[in-house]
Amino acid sequence: MYYAKIKKYDVANGPGVRVSLFVSGCTHHCKGCFNEETWDFKYGSEFNEKTIDEIIEALKPDYISGLTLLGGEPFEFANQEGILPLLEKVRKIYPHKTIWAFSGYLFDKQIIDQMSKKTDVTNKVLSYIDVLVDGKFELEKKNPSLFFRGSSNQRIIDVQKSLKNKKVVLYEPIYEKERAVNI
Repeated sequence: MYYAKIKKYDVANGPGVRVSLFVSGCTHHCKGCFNEETWDFKYGSEFNEKTIDEIIEALKPDYISGLTLLGGEPFEFANQEGILPLLEKVRKIYPHKTIWAFSGYLFDKQIIDQMSKKTDVTNKVLSYIDVLVDGKFELEKKNPSLFFRGSSNQRIIDVQKSLKNKKVVLYEPIYEKERAVNI
């Protein structure tokens, strides 16, 4: 697996200050994609144990809320196998930090109903993810006022509640409710 970059102080891809890993490789090729260079599976640098150690160190400060995976496409099969050791290590060392992922695949129809039946790696990856923003970016539905989404068709899913309830449960961030009250 390859990755395009690591952002160590990201405030755009999940709540709080986060460490974001932009993986390389995506077959969606969404019109208007903000990160077209990451479509290439060999773009950037090779992802290895040194990369994992760098991310683990970047997550260390208390003000870092968690890890975000995006790209590219974290749920391409080649990328799932690459990120799994990272997720295992993050959850072991930082159990209180959240893990977010962005995917063009639909959580219920593609990730659960198809991918998870082909390989147990998908189920293991899902077991570590707290929140998933799913759905392809659709330029016609682009809306810059949305929290943590590029287009209105995308959903923010509470993965663990969804797995437990065997249905999609949308994530409801507390601070958005507080923000609405404080305006």
